Amino acid sequence: MNSSPITTRNPDTALLADPVRRALYQALIRSPVPLTRDQLVRELNLAPSTASFHLEKLVQEGLLETESRKLGSKTGPGSGRPSKFYKPVLDEVQLSIPAREYELAGRLLASAIETAAQTGEPVEKALSAVAYAEGQRRGVAAGNLEVALTDNGYEPEVDGQGLVLCNCPFRRLASDHTQLVCGLSAALLQGTLDGCNDQQHRVVPAADGSACCSRLTTSTE
Repeated sequence: MNSSPITTRNPDTALLADPVRRALYQALIRSPVPLTRDQLVRELNLAPSTASFHLEKLVQEGLLETESRKLGSKTGPGSGRPSKFYKPVLDEVQLSIPAREYELAGRLLASAIETAAQTGEPVEKALSAVAYAEGQRRGVAAGNLEVALTDNGYEPEVDGQGLVLCNCPFRRLASDHTQLVCGLSAALLQGTLDGCNDQQHRVVPAADGSACCSRLTTSTE
């Protein structure tokens, strides 16, 4: 039995913001035994090529590992080629599904408090500025709005009015400190829009009961 090497000790768990990768990973987490690509394809109703692409990406990033063995009990000539089985690297990875960005929130809040202490401006104003700058940096790096939102855990989905954000990366913090954290998120989103040079959308409050306090609507200006 051969296991594929783990390529990184610090896996990029933001990859699980992608719904296909998250579905594959969750199916393997639930399974008591490793599964092949074809077993996952049947369970999740995916195209084989799509499943292969995302599974190998998760292996490359250290979220999954593989082992090769033959199906069934038959051995020797004529028993067929070994199949590749996938399993999660449970002892290597700590995950939050859906994606959460509590470390980012902590860094932005700490930076805002330092700025407020130095300048005397309100913490909320300082937080808005540092969150906007971080969003702008991430938008420039991604170069595409939906990529940037997905990479940062917002899980964007297109609807008739623009983009719905199906996940809040700061959910637990937002439930306890709604005004502060939702302000942080809105500034981060606006910075992301500007970093991507996206003039099609604007940040507006989401409807009550939405996963995120903001959404992106198509600008009519």
